[in-house]
Amino acid sequence: MTDHALRLLQENPHLAELAAFPFNFDLDRADHVEDVRLASDGPLKPIAGDDTGGTYFMCADGSVLYADSEGSAGIIGDSVDEALEILVGLPGWHDCLGLAPSDGEEKILAEIAETEEEIREYHGIDAERDELRAALGLPVRSPVELIGRLHAALLRTEPEFLLLNAEEGGAYALLDRHPRPPLWETVLAPGRADLALLREGSSWDEVARDGGRRALALRAAQYDRRDTDLALLRHLLKHEAEASMTDELRLAAVLVGMHGLAEDLPLLYEVRETTYDTWCGLGGMPEPGASGEELREWALGLDDSLFGTDPSDEPLLTWTGLALEQGMDEWARAALIRLLDDIDLGGHRYDGMPPKRRDAHPLPALPYAFEELGDSFQALRAQRLYSRLQDTAQDRVSALLTLARMEREGHQLREAIGTLARLRDTLAKPADDTLRHWRGTNLGAYIVEEHHEVVRAASADASLAEDVREAARAAAEILSELSEAARASVRQRPIPDSPAG
Repeated sequence: MTDHALRLLQENPHLAELAAFPFNFDLDRADHVEDVRLASDGPLKPIAGDDTGGTYFMCADGSVLYADSEGSAGIIGDSVDEALEILVGLPGWHDCLGLAPSDGEEKILAEIAETEEEIREYHGIDAERDELRAALGLPVRSPVELIGRLHAALLRTEPEFLLLNAEEGGAYALLDRHPRPPLWETVLAPGRADLALLREGSSWDEVARDGGRRALALRAAQYDRRDTDLALLRHLLKHEAEASMTDELRLAAVLVGMHGLAEDLPLLYEVRETTYDTWCGLGGMPEPGASGEELREWALGLDDSLFGTDPSDEPLLTWTGLALEQGMDEWARAALIRLLDDIDLGGHRYDGMPPKRRDAHPLPALPYAFEELGDSFQALRAQRLYSRLQDTAQDRVSALLTLARMEREGHQLREAIGTLARLRDTLAKPADDTLRHWRGTNLGAYIVEEHHEVVRAASADASLAEDVREAARAAAEILSELSEAARASVRQRPIPDSPAG
C-alpha cells in the first residue's frame, strides 16, 4: 500500500491547499453526502473530497474509490499516490472518463488538451502541477499513460468495490460506461480451460471428481459441442450421478443422448435409477429396447426446452449459482444486487405481469440466492420487495411469513413482530377468497409456529414485552381456529409462559 503522498499532504498545509486548488483533492471535504459501505463489507476510509460533493475513499488494499454526489462510483487508482498522479496529471479527469487506450494517442491528447485549455481560462494549472508533483515525488507520466492507468482502475471497480447506500442497500452506478464482459463469460472461463484439458486427454479424473470444475466443464461443453466429446461426456456423467439430481446431471444426460447411440441407454438407465430424484429428473427417457434415434429425439426435446447453445440466453441466476460454487462470491453478490436494483426501480418488472408468467421472474428466487450467499441484508431487502408486490391474499401471507422468519433469523425481532401483525391483518381482512381454506392447511400451522418462534426469540427483550404478549395471544387464537388435523401438525415446543415484562 502506497500512501506516501497522502502523508505529505496531511503534514504540510501548503501542499494540502495546493491539492485542494486547483486539483480538487481537499482533505477538509472528507464527509460524504450519505452513509455508504462496500457490498463486500470491506473497510472504507474517506480521505478527501471535492467541490462537487464527491468523496475519495481508501480501501483495504490501498485502492482509491471515488464516489460522486449523484450516485456513481469507481476505482481511480491502485493507491493514493497513483490516484494523485491522475488527479494532478489530468486535472479535468472527470471529462476523461470515456477515454480508453483503444482510442489512440492522437484522440486522447487532443481531448485532454481541449479540456485543459478550458481550465486555464479560469485559473492556472501548469506551475501548480509542477510544484505539487515535485513536492509529492510523483513521476511525470504522459497523458496517454495516465488514461491507461485510469481506465484499468475503473475496470476493477466491480465486483470487489461495489459501493452501496448503507441504509437502503442500493448500488451506486459505475462512474464510467466502458464495456465489461458479461458474468457468464467470467464464470465460464475456468470451465472452458478444463474442457480444453479434457479434450487433450489430460486431467479427466481431476476434473470429474471436483463438483465445481465438473459443472463448469459440462456447461462449457454445452456451448461448444463436438462429436468427439462423447467419451469425456460419459465420464463426466458417471461422476455427476454421484451428486444426485442436478441441472448439470440432466445436461450431461442430454449431451450424451444427443449423439443418438443406443449403446448409451444402459448407462443412462443406471444413472436414472440412482435415486428417486434422478428418476423424476430424467423422466420421459426412452424405455429399454429403444433405438438410438428415439434417444436422440428425447435429448433434443430437453435441449430445446432447457438448454441450448447460447450462454447469454441462460437466466442470470444460473451464472450466480455457478459463481457461488466456484467461490466467486463477490461476482455473484454484485450481479444479484444489480438485478435487485433493476427490479426495485421497475426496469425488470414483476408487478403487472400475468400470474402465469411470474414463475419465470427472478424476484421470488432472489431472497434465497442472497441467503445462500450469506447476505441477510440484501435477502431481507428482496423479500420485503417481493412481499409488497403480491396480488392475492394467500401469496401475501406466504411472503410475509417468509419475511418474518428471515427477520427473526437476522435478529430483527421488532420488525418480525410487525410483519406478523401485517400477516394477521391480511388473515382478518383478505381482499379475495384465496385464503378461505387456510385454517385446514399446513399454512395455518406454519403461521402458529412462526409466532411461537418469534415469541421465544424476543421474550428476553423487555422493550418488546407488550408486543411479545400480543404475539403470544394471537398465536393462541390462531391455533384455536385451526382444524383438528392442522392443529395436530403444529410443532409443540415450549414457549415462555410470561413474556418479558
